[in-house]
Amino acid sequence: MMVQHDSNAGKAKKSNLFLRLLALLVTAALVLGALVLVVYRDRFNLDALVRWLAYRDLETSDTGEAAPFTHAGGDRMSIAYLDGGVLTASVAGAHYYSLSGEPYVEEVLPLENPVLTASESAGVVYDAGGQSLFAFRDGAEYFQLTLEGGGDLLSARVNGRGWLTVTAQQSGYRGAVTVYDTEGQPVIQISLSSTFVVDAALSPDCRTVAVVTMGQEGGSFYSRLLFYPVDEKEPEAQVDLGNTAVLDLDYEDGLVWVLGSDRLVTATPDGSAVQTYALGRNYLKGASLAGEGFALLLTGRYQAGGATQALIVGPEGELTQTMELSGQILGLSAAGGYCTLLTGSELAIYTRELAPYATLTTTQGARLVSLSPNGSALLANDEQAWLYIPD
Repeated sequence: MMVQHDSNAGKAKKSNLFLRLLALLVTAALVLGALVLVVYRDRFNLDALVRWLAYRDLETSDTGEAAPFTHAGGDRMSIAYLDGGVLTASVAGAHYYSLSGEPYVEEVLPLENPVLTASESAGVVYDAGGQSLFAFRDGAEYFQLTLEGGGDLLSARVNGRGWLTVTAQQSGYRGAVTVYDTEGQPVIQISLSSTFVVDAALSPDCRTVAVVTMGQEGGSFYSRLLFYPVDEKEPEAQVDLGNTAVLDLDYEDGLVWVLGSDRLVTATPDGSAVQTYALGRNYLKGASLAGEGFALLLTGRYQAGGATQALIVGPEGELTQTMELSGQILGLSAAGGYCTLLTGSELAIYTRELAPYATLTTTQGARLVSLSPNGSALLANDEQAWLYIPD
C-alpha cells in the first residue's frame, strides 16, 4: 500500500514556522527598541522627530524659522497655536490661518474687549462684556454664539474635544454657565442666583464642569470651586478658595488648576485633595497653566515693575524650579513639557525643569508667543507671524 505525502501540507508548516519566527523577531525588536528608549530617553529627542513629521513640507531658514506671513493685526491682539494653524484675536475680530499664512476663515467685526482661549486643537474668541463668540478648529469655524436678552459674556473655554463652556450674565441670575457640544447643542446650563459666577472649565472627558463662584460674607468676599456632572444640576463637590480673585483656570485629566491673585490651587474633582502654593510677599506678573503637569509663574518683589523670577509649580502645589530673570519679559507660554519666555532680544525655550532647550536670537520685533506641545513656537509682531522650529 502506497502512502502519498501531501507536499502542500509540508509547505504550509514551513510557512507557519517562518511567520512565527518573523513575528518573534519583530516582537523582540520592538521590546528592545522600547527598552533602549526607556534607558536612553534623556539622550533622544523624540519631539524633534514629531516636529520633522509635522513640518517636513514647511520651508525654514538656517535659524529654524518659517517664512513670515502678514496677519490682520489690530490693537490688543493675542495669538494661539492650534494644531498646525494660527488663530488671532484683536479689536478687528478673529482670524484663522494655516502655518504658511493661508486664510482659513475670519470674523471681521469690532470686538471691544477681545479674548482668546485655546486648547491644543481648538480655540475660541469672544468679546468680554459683549455678546459675540466664535469657535475654531481643523481649519474652520464650527460654532458661533450671539447672546440675546442683554446678557454679557464673562468667559469662554474650549477643551481638547471642542466642547465649549460659556460663562455669562443672565437676566434674573448672578451668572450662568452653559456647556455646548461640538454640534453647538447645549448639554447643561447652570444658573445661580445667590453667588456670582465668574469662570468655568470642562473636563477633558466632557463629564464634569468646574465652576468658579464669588460671594460675600461678613463684609469679605470669598471664592469657591464647584464641580457639576454634566447630567446633574447640583454640585457633587466643593472647594473653598478663600478670598483670592481667580484669574485663570485649567482642567487637566483628574486635576483642576486655579490661578489666584496671590496663590495657585490644585484640586481633584471630588474635592478630596487640595494643594496650595502661596506667593507670599511676591507679586504675580504673569502665568501659563497650559503646560502638561506644571504651571509657569512669573513673580516680582514689588507691586510696580516687571518680573524678577520664573517659577515652576507642580500638581501638588510644590515649587520644583526657580530661575532669576533680568530684562523685560514681553511674552510667555507653556505647552506639553515645555515653556518659553520672550524678551526684546531673544526667545528662550525651556523644559519643564527650566533646563535650556532652544534659543532664538533673531526675534524680528516679536511681541507675542504661543508654544506648541512639540516645542515649536509661534511668534508674531504687529504685522507678521511665523513659526520657529528648534533643531
